[in-house]
Amino acid sequence: MAVNVYDGFTNQIAQETFRCLSYNKEAFTIEWLVEPEGYVPFEHIHLNQDEIFHIKKGEMRILIEGKEHIVPAGESIIVPKGTPHIAYNNKPERLESIVEYKPGLDNYKFFQCFGGLLIDGDTSKNGTVNIPKMCYFTKKMNAQSITRPTSIPAPIFKIAIHISYIIGSIVGWKKLYFKYTGDH
Repeated sequence: MAVNVYDGFTNQIAQETFRCLSYNKEAFTIEWLVEPEGYVPFEHIHLNQDEIFHIKKGEMRILIEGKEHIVPAGESIIVPKGTPHIAYNNKPERLESIVEYKPGLDNYKFFQCFGGLLIDGDTSKNGTVNIPKMCYFTKKMNAQSITRPTSIPAPIFKIAIHISYIIGSIVGWKKLYFKYTGDH
């Protein structure tokens, strides 16, 4: 059965929970909950989407292009597409926020794959999902909603997507793609 992103899923290591609230061509909107000391596991870039954080409760610390921003409840911050960033819960209470990715593109399917790996526990010690498998899924779905870890330079990332697709095709990651998305 495909991952229903509206049901939500949790990264147990990074202590962050994601649940889709709405999805259309204009925006993919999620509820993002981060427990005390929770974090995004790696700095990254959304290549084709702006990411807007609306903080409802708690406080978020976010580094955008290396510059620290503290975003308290009731405030919002925009991370323009193509901008390196990483976020953390900055308080000893749960961070509750609404996050919008604009435009919506194919984020629902991307999050099905991302969520499937989290549900299956296919992560590193710090909670990063399996990057080669995400690269395979990105190529398999011809994704527009591409997220690139900043630790991987853009030219290397493009090569990694193709190599991961070849490896995944050989070792059978298509069955995971079908399991997570329901697509053949």
